[in-house]
Amino acid sequence: MASSSATTIAQYLKELPADRRRIIAAVRAVIKRNLPAGYKEAVGWGMIVYEVPLSRYPDTYNGKPLMYAAIASQKNYCAVHMVAVYMSPERLAALQAGFKAAGKKLDMGKGCIRFRSLEDLPLDAIGDAIAGVPVDRFVEYFQSARKARSR
Repeated sequence: MASSSATTIAQYLKELPADRRRIIAAVRAVIKRNLPAGYKEAVGWGMIVYEVPLSRYPDTYNGKPLMYAAIASQKNYCAVHMVAVYMSPERLAALQAGFKAAGKKLDMGKGCIRFRSLEDLPLDAIGDAIAGVPVDRFVEYFQSARKARSR
């Protein structure tokens, strides 16, 4: 599944094959256990997303909540999107160190970690990355990036 038209988490999970549902559910559990207060779980962009609600920060560039993280089942792999890691060299270094310490290979684009099985992910490092950025800090990252782009 490259993208989903589901509007609820239950719908999203139901449309996945059993093996992918198990993987996504396990990563989702780690994210939910480590997610700082203030973020909201939803479905958006064809994925399960963790976002800053518009009630907390309405001044976004597209009128949609700021995406903090997301998990998705793509055609050939699963993905964890880590926006804060993309926006913070310190968070990226910590995530890279977590993969290295666990002896895992990090397959990552700018902020998207690609993996085929749960064994490919150091779940503790994912949990630490998710736990590491409170909502206020993430909004600061976004505002700084937005200011830098407008210069």
